[in-house]
Amino acid sequence: MTDTLRADATPVAATRPTEPKPARPFFSSGPCAKPPGWDAAALPHASLGRSHRSKIGKSRLAYAIELTRKILQVPDTHRIGIVPGSDTGAVEMAMWTLLGARPVTTVAWESFGEGWVTDAAKQLKLDPTVIKAPYGGLPDLEAIDQNSDVVFTWNGTTSGVRVPDGDWIREDREGLLICDATSAVFAQDVPIGKLDVVTFSWQKVLGGEGAHGVIILSPRAVERLESHTPSWPIPKVFRLTAKGKLSEGVFKGETINTPSMLCVEDYIHSLEWALSLGGLSGLIQRADANAAALDAIVAERDWLDHLATDPASRSNTSVCLKFNGLDEEQAAAIEKKMVSTLEAEDAAYDLGSYRDAPAGLRIWCGATVETADIQALGPWLDFAFASAKA
Repeated sequence: MTDTLRADATPVAATRPTEPKPARPFFSSGPCAKPPGWDAAALPHASLGRSHRSKIGKSRLAYAIELTRKILQVPDTHRIGIVPGSDTGAVEMAMWTLLGARPVTTVAWESFGEGWVTDAAKQLKLDPTVIKAPYGGLPDLEAIDQNSDVVFTWNGTTSGVRVPDGDWIREDREGLLICDATSAVFAQDVPIGKLDVVTFSWQKVLGGEGAHGVIILSPRAVERLESHTPSWPIPKVFRLTAKGKLSEGVFKGETINTPSMLCVEDYIHSLEWALSLGGLSGLIQRADANAAALDAIVAERDWLDHLATDPASRSNTSVCLKFNGLDEEQAAAIEKKMVSTLEAEDAAYDLGSYRDAPAGLRIWCGATVETADIQALGPWLDFAFASAKA
């Protein structure tokens, strides 16, 4: 038997486990695992090869919007649109069309939030107030000036830190709240009715295909669109108004550019699967169970810990972990070897940390992952860590 050392010098055996591997070793944080039992052959084909503007094309897009509203419990007052460019395109659409009328506050505690800071400051040149926290922490949400327009993520996909609730959101605010919620919706209780813009992509919690985004607008956001003309040119794929009025067709399935109907059918499949679980509550229960199973694994290992320092704001989807007792260079080397070993063993795929985040592991625990597969990870993480340290 070959032994190596934990960070605290406790022996760990680098012996290949005899326990079963995860049956579905898909732990990527995007694109995420497909729903259990997914089969491409089972997707409806009638809309494929047809125009998205045909009767069937528009009806399937409208049905996807209808199911989204039902599962996410989106208020009837809010519009839902399918837009190009994944979640990134949806957030950019909101920023380029809505900002500029009021002061702007950007909030960041990981790399994607930092991206919106950069866009507001360097691309739109809005001189935003920037509120930040380091990886693993959450900024003081009470310190946000809600009379300014606010751009923030709900779940820090690359840090594993989420907003725990919406209690801090003021009903009497004057600014708009623009929320990138792509790794939160369908797994967390995001108070969509209290937000002005919510964006996400299909390839996160529901395991859909990439390139398409969803934007949800409150009546206050629509009012801003119809009353404010930005000082900069608006690219065609971002335009939500025509002659000063909202382009209502976008929110009825008449997309700005050509969508993939195969991706639409795949999204509908995932939404119907979600309904079979009981909707949003069933999805949240699955994600919570997965996160709890992973937390139990972490608690049993003194070489491993959560990057998120406060359990109250710890994500139940993109769970980010760190190696105790290692500096960043050592951690990066261990991460690279572990990811390679786990993939070679077909025990776990794509669980390295995000490129801009501290070195460690990022394990997706969203609803499309089976809890039994999370539970099966423990011995294989031990083996990969021990092999990396050898």
